[in-house]
Amino acid sequence: MTVFRRMVNRLASPENPRYPLTAPELVAWLGQASETDSGITVSPERSVQVTAVYRAVSLIAGAAAGLPLKVFRSDRSEVRVPLLERPHPDLTDFELWEYVYVSLLLWGNAYLEKRRDGLGRVVELWPINPATVTVRRGPITSENPSGKEFIVGGKTLTPYDILHIPGLSYDGLVGLSPIQVARQALGLSIAAESLGARLFASGSLLSGVLQTDQKLPEEAARRIKVAWQQKVSGLQRAHEIVVLDAGLKFQPISIPPEDAQFLETRKFQVQEIARLFGVPPHLLMDLDGSTSWGTGIEQQTIGFVIYTLRPWLTRVERRVTVSDLIPQRAYAEYVVEGLLRGDTQQRYQAYATARQWGWMTINEIRVRENLEPVEGGDQLISPLNMAPIGGTDDGDAEPTPADA
Repeated sequence: MTVFRRMVNRLASPENPRYPLTAPELVAWLGQASETDSGITVSPERSVQVTAVYRAVSLIAGAAAGLPLKVFRSDRSEVRVPLLERPHPDLTDFELWEYVYVSLLLWGNAYLEKRRDGLGRVVELWPINPATVTVRRGPITSENPSGKEFIVGGKTLTPYDILHIPGLSYDGLVGLSPIQVARQALGLSIAAESLGARLFASGSLLSGVLQTDQKLPEEAARRIKVAWQQKVSGLQRAHEIVVLDAGLKFQPISIPPEDAQFLETRKFQVQEIARLFGVPPHLLMDLDGSTSWGTGIEQQTIGFVIYTLRPWLTRVERRVTVSDLIPQRAYAEYVVEGLLRGDTQQRYQAYATARQWGWMTINEIRVRENLEPVEGGDQLISPLNMAPIGGTDDGDAEPTPADA
């Protein structure tokens, strides 16, 4: 029965008090799930049953949530914000931000309730299920200059109460759900999995059949089956030759080519999901066409950080910056250098170049390597032969650190 037919049924109507508000039918009624041409209804909840989707979402969300979210002033001095260190009484900062990224990746929007103390300061952030939120434009007032309103549990809230982080949007109000955008591809992937399950359940994996032109009583057929298994079962009987009499013939059974094509379909769907989320296939454990180690894989991983992870991080950085979660004239920024670090030799060579040419100090290098600063490690140096371009005499040249 389709979602439309369920809604026609009065007993399954949202207006019915007995209709559960958390039922999947309600999510479909609200437009968060849709039936595809494959006959599969795709929703954010069902999409994560596809292993490639689960892997892609958990990979992006886990990598993003694990990065340090720092707050800086314009002079790059760091500001400690206890709210970002302990945003929820039960959830850790990693768990809360992981929830935010999962919501963005599946629903296209993330919502956090701001809980304040007696002075109006935000002291806690509580996650809100995106399926329970409706966003609309209301009147623009001094209390709500954006005019954005959130309907949650029958209550009308504003950005003063809700931190809304939208994904890719075409109306500037709500983000597009990647799952709904790619529902046809995901529906095909789910259908392919169902086909494979039915193929296994239907007995299509029989090794073969013993057949004869004679009509056999049930007991005789059972004895022949037992005798056959005794002759061919076991490692010690491997590659033995079996002699059949009484007109018996053994017919091996293999998966028909048209049924076996679902394997190729499922493989292609992994590539489709990798394309949807911008994840290199090797991070979804699809290593065909690439080597398991080497420069190619490393460059793909760096590209994943720059072109896939960075835009999601920027969305959160900018929303936190313009919100009332941090002090004014400060900005939030993720520290992503840890994800871009190469091997030990490459890092040390880069540090040596930066130190030698005078744009990194010893302590800056030690901080990147999670080492304690050392005394005198904040001094910049430069080569002795460095001089301004066009200098003709000692009076034109700037003093070097050695001269000082």
